[in-house]
Formats: sequence, structure tokens, C-alpha cells
Amino acid sequence: MSSVQVPDAPVVLSTASVYPEKTPAAFEIAAKLGYDGIEVLVSTDPVSQDTDMLRRLSDYHGVPILAVHAPCLIFTQWVWGRDPWEKLVKSKEMAEALGAATIVVHPAFRWQREYAREFETGISRMQEETDVAFAVENMYPVRMRDREVVPYAPSWNPIERDYPDVTLDLSHAAMSHSDGLEMAKQLGDRLSHVHLADGTGTQNFDEHLIPGRGTQPCAAVLEHLATTGYGGQIVLEVNTRKAADTETRHLELAEALAFTRLHFAGVRTDPANDGGPRRERTSLLREAAETVPPRTFAVSSEGTVDRTA
Repeated sequence: MSSVQVPDAPVVLSTASVYPEKTPAAFEIAAKLGYDGIEVLVSTDPVSQDTDMLRRLSDYHGVPILAVHAPCLIFTQWVWGRDPWEKLVKSKEMAEALGAATIVVHPAFRWQREYAREFETGISRMQEETDVAFAVENMYPVRMRDREVVPYAPSWNPIERDYPDVTLDLSHAAMSHSDGLEMAKQLGDRLSHVHLADGTGTQNFDEHLIPGRGTQPCAAVLEHLATTGYGGQIVLEVNTRKAADTETRHLELAEALAFTRLHFAGVRTDPANDGGPRRERTSLLREAAETVPPRTFAVSSEGTVDRTA
């Protein structure tokens, strides 16, 4: 057994990260590995649509539900009906009932013409009705042969719009050939939610790789967030569907968690080095750092992780 000491960073597991396993597995894995919460992707899995069942899972495993991802993907177009506004209303009701702070929503598809026309004003109107943040996610254009098609309206890029809260997805940044760090800097205080995943942008596929396995500056983004007082959630939304078995999936999600906590650290002046900056990988520099004991996890060769302190 080898031990790794990690900071107490607010790292959340998306239920999408355990696919093809179902929603209940995400709660079990999050509890076992030491994630700080769950983001529920409302999908075709009936459990993901059931507020009472989700509350029971959260209570049983002791893992809070911190965010709800509205069913606005292609494969969830039939979930909670076809009316996109009704989907957001139900997502809001679920988030409020479960105590989640954020609703992740994608911009409209171009073929949803009326929804697309009203999207910005509608999101603003709904935001006035709740304390839960509607965080609009960055998407990407699709490249088809020698041309680029943008399937989203009013834009795939929330930097160009006036949304008060934004979700930055680094795998989507790779797909749009964007620099995730520059996007984070441009968004500033509007960045309230992060989907941490890597990508290469070399193929027309939204990869959602484990952080550090692609070309996005995942580590630099985390360090930027730590040094600028980011107070939102960092959600691991990664693809583990090719994992050979459950143990391998656990190991990949443990790696993602360790990467995130080890890089979500600030810069501290080192007096012994003429005042030069020194990266602190083993302590989270925040106001309450002195009162929060470090958390230690033991990782076995089989990929299981146990919290030891």
C-alpha cells in the first residue's frame, strides 16, 4: 500500500463518470473514494429522475448532491418531455428539493428555434425565481469534412454572451480548439462551475479524458482557480466506459480525484528562497486551511482506495 496526502478541495463526481454503471454506483464510488459530493446527470436512468430515490442514496452513502445537470443532451431529448423549458423547471425543482447549488444547462440546439430565440432572456427570468444558479456550459462547433457546423444557438461560447453563471468544460474546450485557462481567465467571476476533464481536440469526438491525459492545461486551470479565490464546484465528468472492470474504473476515478486535489493549491512565498513562489501540493491555501486537517488515502495495487485519516 502507498499513501497520498491530498488537500481538502471541493471535488465532485458526476454520475456520468461511472457509465455504463447506473446512478446508484456513482454514490457508492464517490463515498468510497472520498469525493465531496455528486452532480446528478438527469438521464434515461429512472433513478436519476427520481428526487426521493436520489435523496435516499445521498443519505445512505453520506454524499451530498451539489449539482443537477439538466437533461439537455441529444440522448436525453425525451426525458421529462420535449419542452426544454419544462425540463429546466423540473431541474430547478429537483435542485431545490435536494439542496443542490447549481443547475448545469447547455445552450439551445439550432433546430429548437423558439427556445434558442428566448434562451438568454428565459435563463435570466428563471434565475430571478431561485437561489440555485443556472450555469450555462461552453459547447463546441462540429467539423464536417471541410466545413464547420455550429449546432448551438445563440452561441456555443458563453464568453460571447451575458450569462451571470457559466460552466467551463475542459473537454469541450479541446473540441472547440480553445485554451481552457484563457477561457477561465476571460470568464472571471462569471465562472461558477467547472467540468474537469481532458481532451486532445484531434478528432471529432468529445473525449472527457482523465485530467492529465490530454492537451488541455488542467493543472494550470486548477492552480488559477485556487489563486483567484474560486468558490464554485470542481466536477469530474470523465469517460470511464472503456474500463475493463469495476476495479479499473475505481482506479481511474481515484487518479482523477488525486490529480485534482494535488493541483488545486495556491502559491505561497518561500522565505528560504528569497521570497520566490513555491507550489504547495499538500495543503490547500484557503482561509480555513489551518483548521482543516489533511486527508490521507491509501491506494492498493488492485485500485481500491480507503480513507485512512
